[in-house]
Amino acid sequence: MREKILTFIEKNSRVDLKELAIMLGVDEASVVQELEQMESEHIICGYHTLINWDKVGVEKVTAMIEVRVTPQREMGFDKVAERIYNYPEVNAVFLISGGFDLMVTLEGKTLREVSQFVTDKLSTLDSVLSTKTNFILKKYKDHGTVMASKARDERILVTP
Repeated sequence: MREKILTFIEKNSRVDLKELAIMLGVDEASVVQELEQMESEHIICGYHTLINWDKVGVEKVTAMIEVRVTPQREMGFDKVAERIYNYPEVNAVFLISGGFDLMVTLEGKTLREVSQFVTDKLSTLDSVLSTKTNFILKKYKDHGTVMASKARDERILVTP
């Protein structure tokens, strides 16, 4: 039952619990109890709303920063990642494979604000060897949701 609940709420955390119970063939109290248990076990870590800020007219700059680091002795990458994710500007930190070690995502109001964070805070950490900043210019799909509206066909229909 856990996996089915997680599959449903991952796509829509606002799903009506009564409807979810019916879909799973169990009573609503069982669903509520299971959700509470998964929250206490930190299987469910939070509930988020995906917003298309472009449609709201709010200027936001999102960056994905690749970071190469020197792992801390006996702590590996965890201690470095913790130092980075404790900055309030940082949305996410991932340990990745490839030419870099960590992927850091953050948002700012301007390119300059994001660049300044990288220069003044991220690059100055003693274990950071190098960074590469990638700015997101347009979101086509995020968290499984298509963000870009499909282009309309503007051609005039010609009939014989």
